Amino acid sequence: MKKYILCAGALLLLGKATAQQQPQFSHYGLNGMSLNPAYAGVKGYGEITGIGRIQYYGYNPTFYTGGSPTTASLTASLPVAVLGGGLGLGVYRDRIAELYTTNVQLSYSRHLKLGEGTLGLGVQGIFNNIYQGTYKAVDDDDIAVPREGSDAKFDAGAGVWYEAPKLYVGLSLNNLLRSGYRFKSEVATSGKSAQYLTENHAYLTGGYNIDLTPDVVLTPTALVKLVLPGEFGDSGKLTLRNASYEVGARATFNDRFWGGLGYRSGDAFTALGGISFAQDNALRLGLAYDLIAFGQEAKATSSFEIMLSYRLPKPSLSIRPAIRTPRYSF
Repeated sequence: MKKYILCAGALLLLGKATAQQQPQFSHYGLNGMSLNPAYAGVKGYGEITGIGRIQYYGYNPTFYTGGSPTTASLTASLPVAVLGGGLGLGVYRDRIAELYTTNVQLSYSRHLKLGEGTLGLGVQGIFNNIYQGTYKAVDDDDIAVPREGSDAKFDAGAGVWYEAPKLYVGLSLNNLLRSGYRFKSEVATSGKSAQYLTENHAYLTGGYNIDLTPDVVLTPTALVKLVLPGEFGDSGKLTLRNASYEVGARATFNDRFWGGLGYRSGDAFTALGGISFAQDNALRLGLAYDLIAFGQEAKATSSFEIMLSYRLPKPSLSIRPAIRTPRYSF
């Protein structure tokens, strides 16, 4: 028996929809590598971060079982002095109904000293594989409904990131090539292909550390997400009609415990908390809960997310630098 999805899914296959096509994370303020290639190594130490997310947990439409989007993500970031910057790696697996996306990103960031902080200039190579399952068309002769199969493409991204002791800010753009994916049509005799187009996505994010006391740091954060449909140069491409945003703040206690609240426009309120442990608090465990406040007629009431990250020790010089002295200059 063929599986069913919302009619909105068929609109996506036409390549005309402008909704967010990439996964979103409530822990965006603790995982810059998932947003921006310029983040790679910019903090001066390596990081490995894993995130698991179930969105709209328990959503089960009457015509299909298992409608909750799920995402698993793993990112790594490492400064490499010999390259004058850092390298980053990102992998995620995302499922929305019968659409499965496997994404691999390899990033390089060139680091430049700027004031009290570091400016990263990043580029990114992307490999994307999209698998379409089985669908039931509203109209039996709709060639936009795909038959089970997959397609893979390469794409690219770029970004800038500034990291200072008190603040960070980053801007990135990915899917620069706007790759199109083709699948056999469910209408076997049509001779045509169902299509899926990945639009340009832009992310603007920032945060600022405020020392409330010697032991408590408050960090307001913000993230603006834009979908930019159409070719560069098209009228209206850079309008904000397809923008969404997240704002929030978290408090960190003794550099070990943290908790915070956030808001995602048109969707949910978020609560998150976590703990750092092990030597030098190198391991971090975080949990996030989203209470869905908008559009509940097409969503479940909750989303859950778990994060586990490890901070690598800062690289040290294997050879002690020479000590210059004028003692033997005469």
